[in-house]
Amino acid sequence: MTSSSTQTTAAPWTVDADRWPDVAVAAGSRARAAIARGVFTTAAARLPLRVKLPDGRLVGTGGPAAPVMVLRRPREFFRRFGASGLIGFGESYMAGDWDSADLTGLLTVFAAHADELVPTWLQRLRTLAVRRQPPDDLQTVPGARRNIGRHYDLSNDLFALFLDETMTYSSALFAERDGALAADSSQLAEAQRRKIDRLLDRAGVGPGCRVLEVGTGWGELAIRAGRRGATVRSVTISREQQALAARRVAEAGLAGRVSVELRDYRDVDGEFDAICSVEMLEAVGERYWDTYFAALDRHLAPGGRIGLQTITMAHNRMLATRHTYTWIQKYIFPGGLLPSITGIENSLAAATRLRIMAREDFGAHYAETLRIWRERFGAHAAEVAGLGFDEVFNRMWKFYLCYSEAGFRAGYIGVSQLTLARI
Repeated sequence: MTSSSTQTTAAPWTVDADRWPDVAVAAGSRARAAIARGVFTTAAARLPLRVKLPDGRLVGTGGPAAPVMVLRRPREFFRRFGASGLIGFGESYMAGDWDSADLTGLLTVFAAHADELVPTWLQRLRTLAVRRQPPDDLQTVPGARRNIGRHYDLSNDLFALFLDETMTYSSALFAERDGALAADSSQLAEAQRRKIDRLLDRAGVGPGCRVLEVGTGWGELAIRAGRRGATVRSVTISREQQALAARRVAEAGLAGRVSVELRDYRDVDGEFDAICSVEMLEAVGERYWDTYFAALDRHLAPGGRIGLQTITMAHNRMLATRHTYTWIQKYIFPGGLLPSITGIENSLAAATRLRIMAREDFGAHYAETLRIWRERFGAHAAEVAGLGFDEVFNRMWKFYLCYSEAGFRAGYIGVSQLTLARI
């Protein structure tokens, strides 16, 4: 991927020039930049970190071991931040306006103090100061295909550089030893299989079971369900994922038992004894939560169960931010929204006969999963460049992984496995 709209010869993707930051030009008025400078420096002065200015001055209450934000181009940083808020904050990192040797640590401090960063008077102006999600990002059937393609169809080779051999792109579930997570890179594949098996158990997947998987990923769950003797129908709207998942299913000798279809969840038919969906709800969009859960209810056979894994956030935060256009939505997951458990319960009650029967939270495991992905991605910088992705993309992806890890480490977001069934 390049920072222009020109398609490279090394990779089959293009960049939406309207969304990609112009790293050479920091737009935004001086007035908004001045407000941003005041808000940021006042907040940073109270936080356990250090902001290093070009003249060597330090801002913040952090000690020598605290994460340091090196502000290389203050003028550009405050213009971007003033023009676009937190989107501008992320874009300024992509553009190289600032850096940090401990990006995850720095973002964890910001996430842990998120409720304190914006003055009360400015919070009241949220609806005037922040952008709404673009109408084109709505998760209609064509919109969802476009949105999913922008992330999951980037390149299977790119994802293979930092995922494990199972090609699983969701939180792992690590073993615990002496009260600590056994979360090193060599344990990631085993931890992913443990997570998948836990979800299959929740849904009651076994020999002869008819299984629907909503959101294929790269096929590991479908393969493991097939090896249990189940008949699996897995649906995805990512062309790249469908192609690789189908190939992996065939190589596993399960093509007669497992099918992988390029199909929207709204276009599925049939009845199934078990349904599994891993970290797909986040991409549905709040407007379509009722549609999504109604579809699961409609396809679940009497006595069946659903195993659902989803990233979550606190309900009050979800309500406060659900109409806000964020950096993650602009660059990583367009059209998505993290649900709250309360939001899920409300949608289930409004649109289905389903209820949450069991729940397991394991946010600390996601933080470690993301750490491993981040380290692997960083170790393969040359290969990323070889696939045609430029330095701006590299910084974007690093920011995404660190930003996500920080959210879990600070407890700002979490992840849960839920068992759903009819009451």
